[in-house]
Amino acid sequence: IRPGGSVESDKLPSDVRKRAMDAIDSSGRRVTIGDVASKAGLKLNEAQKALQALAADTNGFLEVSDEGDVLYVFPKDYRSKLAGKSFWIKAEPLLEKGKMAAEYVVRVSFGTALIASIVIVYTTIIAIASSRESDDRGRRGRSYGSGFNFYLNPADLFWYWDPYYYRRRRVREGGMNFIESVFSVVFGDGDPNQGIEEERWKLIGQYIASNGGVVTAEELAPYLDLETGEKTDDDSYILPVLLRFDGQPEVDEEGNILYRFPSLQRTAAPQRSGRKEYVGRRWADFVGDVEKFFNEKKWQFSKTSASERALVIGLGGLNLFGVIFLGTMLK
Repeated sequence: IRPGGSVESDKLPSDVRKRAMDAIDSSGRRVTIGDVASKAGLKLNEAQKALQALAADTNGFLEVSDEGDVLYVFPKDYRSKLAGKSFWIKAEPLLEKGKMAAEYVVRVSFGTALIASIVIVYTTIIAIASSRESDDRGRRGRSYGSGFNFYLNPADLFWYWDPYYYRRRRVREGGMNFIESVFSVVFGDGDPNQGIEEERWKLIGQYIASNGGVVTAEELAPYLDLETGEKTDDDSYILPVLLRFDGQPEVDEEGNILYRFPSLQRTAAPQRSGRKEYVGRRWADFVGDVEKFFNEKKWQFSKTSASERALVIGLGGLNLFGVIFLGTMLK
């Protein structure tokens, strides 16, 4: 770092920096602002600031393409150079692991307390009942002590003590095991739509770029929040896209409204030969590797079956009954 200088990349939001770096890598470390904005789903000003900061910190340089576009070029080892300059970026993986470990400790502590409570409560009940029986003062204890049988499959402990429980869910044909069901019912299986807005803007940016930077409002409708079958006389729903990617409306010779995104037309990738006709044809005909619509997954709190939920609820009820009964015995 030059005297009096600072690491510019540290000033960027963490998610913006990571998404920009992923876009740079996927483009071969030779990109335009439009390339990063479309592939990462970032606003143009966010992509520009990220590229400028990363280039300043990693000895990246500017280059002019044959079409006259400004390209940002990064060395192969730009990630290691950035990590060598920034303590914060170097420490981020450790902080993420620490966060995962903290979540793991909370999860294990809850499960341990639940299982330990059942074992301790019913062990105490059996011990008290046995003591009364030996002294001929507790015949009632027989009916409670002889009917209890708690079994925990030792193989479940390997699942139970897995610190990557939420990150690496193992899929089994027979469904979840007992320990998995407990945590799924209590904590849920997580939101399947985490990062959904990021994915939405990535798809929109990639679709616009794949169509040469010119689209109609109807083409982008499958990626936006419109009710199925909704009819509208205006294209106001496309305004957030225009603001994010600096688009502007145009009218063609036939009176159709097109939306042009000049920044997304500038790319480091080889230019296509010829020009596509967009109006009067189905938008899906032009889509290659880009998803044809934006699909939001249904959020189901727990993926356990009815029998598994009944088993977990029964376990909680068993623990509650044991605590109440033990309290009665101790009076």
